[in-house]
Amino acid sequence: MDLKNAVVLITGANRGLGLAFAREALARGARKVYAGARDPSTVTLPGVQAIKLDVTNAADVAAAAQLASDVTLVINNAGIAATGGFLAQDSIESAQRHLDTNVIGSLRVAQAFAPVLAANGGGALLNVLSIASWINGPLLGVYAMSKSAAWGMTNGLRNELRAQKTQVLGLHMGFVDTDLTKGLDAPKSTPEAIVAQAFDGLEAGAEEVLADELTRQVKQGLTAEPAVYLKAAG
Repeated sequence: MDLKNAVVLITGANRGLGLAFAREALARGARKVYAGARDPSTVTLPGVQAIKLDVTNAADVAAAAQLASDVTLVINNAGIAATGGFLAQDSIESAQRHLDTNVIGSLRVAQAFAPVLAANGGGALLNVLSIASWINGPLLGVYAMSKSAAWGMTNGLRNELRAQKTQVLGLHMGFVDTDLTKGLDAPKSTPEAIVAQAFDGLEAGAEEVLADELTRQVKQGLTAEPAVYLKAAG
């Protein structure tokens, strides 16, 4: 995937990691960047085309796919991250919200844009995942469950979209210094560093990017004895 002259659509592009994706896409020579947001008036980055796109709204997604029919790269970035484990009183409702946004929302976008990507030569789909795809603990238990499911979905989409020559990349990382992690006292990467690695991997033909050292260690720990996912994440 070459970012130069690419036509990029980013969900949740009004802030945080999504905004960093939009900036870097422009810097790398993207011909057009569609910046999706629930409220397009919150997209203020010069040089992008703001579009209304709530990934939990099927009508929004269908309209976006019709409007952005020239897209060659879709970045599934929109997501939510609330704290809480499975025994919290509101965990069922929280799980429904997380799954609807982080999994079903991303799948809805992938389904809508798969034929667009095919018509434009295949292109690429980048799903923003997490180190929490592989580890879980009470602080972000429900969120981690949704990212585990999104990882499984990403792997399945990769297999299905390979036939139409669509590159599917899963991006995993730990905490990133955005609004979503403002209240967490933990080491954080900058959005710019994460996005640069994601685009470098995409342009190199990668199918997975592990964007920080802790994430790389956790991935290696999947085959350890005992496996890293058998321990509660701190």
